[in-house]
Amino acid sequence: MKKYKGDFGYIEYRKKVTIIRTAVCQAITLAIFVIGLVINGTQKNVFSIIAALGCLPTGWSAVNMIMFIRAKGCSESDHSQIEAHKGNLLVYYDLVITSYDKNYNVAASTVLDKNICCYCSDKSVDCEDIEKHIKKMMAQSGYSSYSIKVFNKLDTFLGRLDQLEKLRAEKNIDPQAIEDAWVPGTTQTPAGILLSISL
Repeated sequence: MKKYKGDFGYIEYRKKVTIIRTAVCQAITLAIFVIGLVINGTQKNVFSIIAALGCLPTGWSAVNMIMFIRAKGCSESDHSQIEAHKGNLLVYYDLVITSYDKNYNVAASTVLDKNICCYCSDKSVDCEDIEKHIKKMMAQSGYSSYSIKVFNKLDTFLGRLDQLEKLRAEKNIDPQAIEDAWVPGTTQTPAGILLSISL
C-alpha cells in the first residue's frame, strides 16, 4: 500500500521502492550494454553511450536508496502511544529533516497555533540543533515567534501533545482543515514546511 510523506511507515515504504527502482535501473543499464556488446562485438557502440547515460538515473536512485536505508522511522510502539495521545491534532510521522550538514530523523511532529513540537527517538541527537534548523527554515518562509520544541523522551512529547490537544479543543482549531485549505503557489503552512524540508 502506497505511503505518502508524513504517513506512519513512509520510510520503510520508500526503502522498498528505492531498492526495487535502483535494481531495475541497474538491470536495464547492464542489459543495454550487453546487447550492444553482443550485437557489435565491441563496447565502442551507441548502446554503450546509452548505457553510460543510464548510469545517471541509476546513481541518483542509489544515493536516494542509501539515504532511506540509513533513515530511522517511528517505531510501532511509539506510534501506538502517540496515536493514543494526539486527539485531533495533525501528526506527521517518519520525517528525515535535511540540512546542509546533517540529516535529522524525526519520528513525529505536530504544529498548532505557533507551536511546533517534534519527537526524535534517537537519544544521541542534539535537540537544540534541530530546533535551530527548523526555526531558520520557518523564518525563511516568514514565520517567526514560533515555539519550537524537539523532545527525545517519548513521555515528555506525549505530555506536550496532551497540552496541545487541550489548546486545540479550547480554540476549536482544525489542523487538517488548515492544511486542506492551503492553495498551491501561496506560502506554505508551517506543517507543510516541515514536510518540504524532509526527504
